[in-house]
Amino acid sequence: MNKDVEVVLTGIDSMKQEEIDEYIKRGKEAEPKKELTKIEINVDGEYVDLKYHYNVPFERIRRITGYLVGTTDRWNNAKKAELKDRVKHN
Repeated sequence: MNKDVEVVLTGIDSMKQEEIDEYIKRGKEAEPKKELTKIEINVDGEYVDLKYHYNVPFERIRRITGYLVGTTDRWNNAKKAELKDRVKHN
């Protein structure tokens, strides 16, 4: 079911796929904006330690015409014209 998530088991030889899928589901629900890439499952007797690894996306931010912005798609026409007319230095 979750082929895109690497699973590492320690302290145990095998685990039911349904249980692994529930741990993965829990990790995805805990951080819905992040991509779950790996889960480390360490079994110690009755205790299970889980370590989740996420790929955290980031947005590039630039300073344009005095403002810190990621994109200019929400700018009004006047601010877009200011951006178009600015002098760019090399």
